[in-house]
Amino acid sequence: MTDFPAAQRFGFLLVPNFSLIALSSAVDPLRLANMALGRRVFDYVTIGVSTEPVLSSDGIRVLPDQVMGESSRFDTVFVIGPNPIPRQGFGEVTQWLRRLAAQGITLGGIDTGCYFLAKAGLLDGYRCTIHWEDRDTLLEEFPALLLSSRLFEIDRDRYTCSGGVSPLDLMTFVLRRPPGNRELAQQVSDLLVAYQRSPNDNQSLPMRYRYANVPEVLLEALEMMESNVEEPLSPAEIAAYLKVSRRQLERQFRDFLKTSPARKYLEIRLARARLSVLRTNRRIDDIAASCGFASTAHFIARYRAVYAQSPQAERMASPSVDN
Repeated sequence: MTDFPAAQRFGFLLVPNFSLIALSSAVDPLRLANMALGRRVFDYVTIGVSTEPVLSSDGIRVLPDQVMGESSRFDTVFVIGPNPIPRQGFGEVTQWLRRLAAQGITLGGIDTGCYFLAKAGLLDGYRCTIHWEDRDTLLEEFPALLLSSRLFEIDRDRYTCSGGVSPLDLMTFVLRRPPGNRELAQQVSDLLVAYQRSPNDNQSLPMRYRYANVPEVLLEALEMMESNVEEPLSPAEIAAYLKVSRRQLERQFRDFLKTSPARKYLEIRLARARLSVLRTNRRIDDIAASCGFASTAHFIARYRAVYAQSPQAERMASPSVDN
């Protein structure tokens, strides 16, 4: 194996309510890389905003190795973001990130960590990504961001990824770069019993993976529905485009999905609307219009029938947005 220079040092800032699986997915590739190399080439520490243990989103507390600002001897620092995104109370985090950036330290955001980089003004002109659930939240506050729906983005000295297990993909990709190489990245992926997904892969599984073993015409109909939420197509229009009869289309939905095309389309539109209700501060009437409802009253009635409460009531009960 190639001789390596002095260890690269990674810091992982744990924002309260951070994703534990995202932290583990980011750290384990570095641990396994060291094991494969037989020496500590990649050093890493956890960082807290204080000396107190940091509560993760699943209730497990992690005692940080050091406190934010205690040291800036890093090559790369990642922010492991929380759910939901806090809109205030973390000014010291953004100030610290700005100081790191001024020192030329590479910065990254994992899960919702991208939000803190954006809040610090450190993503202007950079491609970035965030977990798909928080995409609208981020764009609502920072509409000029170059935001993608990819698993991860590496743009010069900014690394961002979408959360969940996607840090595995990001970190194995990072391990391809000096002081690592492709062989090391492949070894780590083999040890993790995982394959290296491309940075060009999108976060959401394509429809044909989500609905395996259904006819192609049904997949195409579902893709058309997901792509036409704001101005819904009628079942007859979808059938005509797919060159089948409306009766054939309805039979496919009934046989394979146990529902009608109209009902499935409504589910897709309501799910899209609910994401905006719970993750953004957009007006309810704007959300209704953007999801293809002719009136706000009709939207609220449909929403309540499926989710057992109005969008306003569910938003007020949710900690995800400012009330």
